[in-house]
Parts: sequence; structure tokens; C-alpha cells
Amino acid sequence: MSRYTIAFYNLENLFDTVNDPEKMDEDFTPQSDRKWNEDRLDAKVRKLGSVIASIGQQDNRHYPILVGVAEVENELVMRRLVDSPHLKELGYSFAHFNSPDERGIDTALIYRSSFFKVLTSEAIFVPIVTPEGHPDLTRDILHVTGELAGQRVHVLVNHWPSRRAGEDETAYRRMEAAKKNRAVITTIKSTEPAARIIVMGDFNDDPHSVSIAHLMDTDFYNPMQLLLTRDEGSTTYRGQWNLFDQILVSNDFMKPYDNSFSFEKADIFNEKSVVINKGKYKGNPFRTYAGDKYLGGVSDHFPVYAIFKIV
Repeated sequence: MSRYTIAFYNLENLFDTVNDPEKMDEDFTPQSDRKWNEDRLDAKVRKLGSVIASIGQQDNRHYPILVGVAEVENELVMRRLVDSPHLKELGYSFAHFNSPDERGIDTALIYRSSFFKVLTSEAIFVPIVTPEGHPDLTRDILHVTGELAGQRVHVLVNHWPSRRAGEDETAYRRMEAAKKNRAVITTIKSTEPAARIIVMGDFNDDPHSVSIAHLMDTDFYNPMQLLLTRDEGSTTYRGQWNLFDQILVSNDFMKPYDNSFSFEKADIFNEKSVVINKGKYKGNPFRTYAGDKYLGGVSDHFPVYAIFKIV
């Protein structure tokens, strides 16, 4: 029997330092007010690599097998991440596609290629139209199908539209993303009725939100539902915790008997390395920037992870 850690982590604006004229990435250049430069990028990549290598270590001797990530600009920063000091000896590869998001941020999946064999990968467009009839570009869904210890698994990595213009005003956008995920799940199950599917991401909605309920329907289990409390979550806004970062598993992982690939537990990774340890914001994620002020932290989100057992 082996236990494997599968995680999700919003990396908070992992941009390179070069201005892409086709994307809104001007805030992450040396000339911007944030003064984003190679030294700061190197420091962030090094810290992120250290955190990723640590996720789940208190529960499992293996380094994470799969880590879905959000807010990465391109293949260049993904390559720098997997080649960073804490990850380069662990055999990580990645699946990534450029998305139509206006800021140029994408999702990706990091995986240990000696454990996980990628069979197929694709970027799935999420069509959203504003009430005025204009296209609203957002991140693609990354769908990776692979084999873990001989077991076939589908992974959908998401980063849903934000609440920046208001939770209620933007709810329809996240519902469209939920509907697209549900359509992908239906397609998978049309040829693989007993498919094992993991849906992960920064959903910008909490476990109790209507969009998440629609995504789950009756054939998924959300182990994150019990993890959001008044004092704990994966990210904060105006002093309130949210659990936007979630990992959902199809019911086939939950069978109590004759189950060779099963879900065991899920948790939030909020160890010392990712937390502000003193002051007014003690206990919050140690972010890289607060507005234009450089703090030198890792991310404004905590990673979340799940432990699976294969026999």
C-alpha cells in the first residue's frame, strides 16, 4: 500500500519580468511601481519550491505527486519553478497551456514523472458572456488524464473568475465555469462510467456556494466543507476567511470496500513557512505584495492538499 499527496496552490502572480504587449502584465516589470525584477522573481520561485516540496509531509513520506497551480504567466516561469533548488532533484514535469485571460495568468499541473504518466492533456475554453453581450475572457480548465501506480485518473485544474466587481455581480461568471466543468465530467463519464476524477482549483467561491453545489451534483464529495471556519481557510479578505482553494473527488474514490484507489483525508497547508507570524495580520498567508508594497512572502493563498491510498 502507498499513500500519495495531491495538492492545489494559487501562486499569487508568478510572472516573468518581461512586458508582453498582448497581456496586461505591466505591473510585473522592473519599470512598474512594484519594481518586479529578477532578484524578486528568483526569491519567489525558490520559496514556492520549498513550500511545494513540504506539502503533506506531516501526513505522508512522499513528496506531492500532483500539484495543480494557478496564476502562472507562461511556460518560462513554470520551467524555473520545477528547476528550483528544492524541486529539481525530485523529477517534476508540468502540463501547461497559455489561456486567453487578459492578464495572461494560467493554470498548470506539476507532476512527478516517475510516479505519474500523462496520457493526454488539453486546455478547455470557458465561454462567458457579460449581460451586455461582450465576451469575458477567463482562465481555461486544464484537463490532464494520467496513470498513478497503474490507476487511471482525470484531473481538472481551475481558476474561476474573481469577485473583484462584487460577489453577487460576478456570480454568473463562476456558475458558467461550474457548468463547463460539469459538461467535461459528463463527457468523461460517457465513455468511462466509473472514472476517477479530481476537480481542483481556486474557485473564488466557498464550499457552500451555489456554483460549487452545481459542480458537485450528486456524484462528487467535497472534503473541504468541514475545513472552513471563522478562524481558518485558505485566503482572507477584510479579516474574513474564505476557502476558495478546494479539491473535490468523484464518489468512486469514496467506496468503503473493494477500492484500490481511495481518498483518505484533506487539509489546509498552513505551516510556519507560509504564514505571517507576528503583527496585525498574524496567521494570514504571507503574501508577496500588499498592493504595490513588496513584502517578500510566498503567496496570498495557502495550499490545500488531499491524501490518497493505492493498494
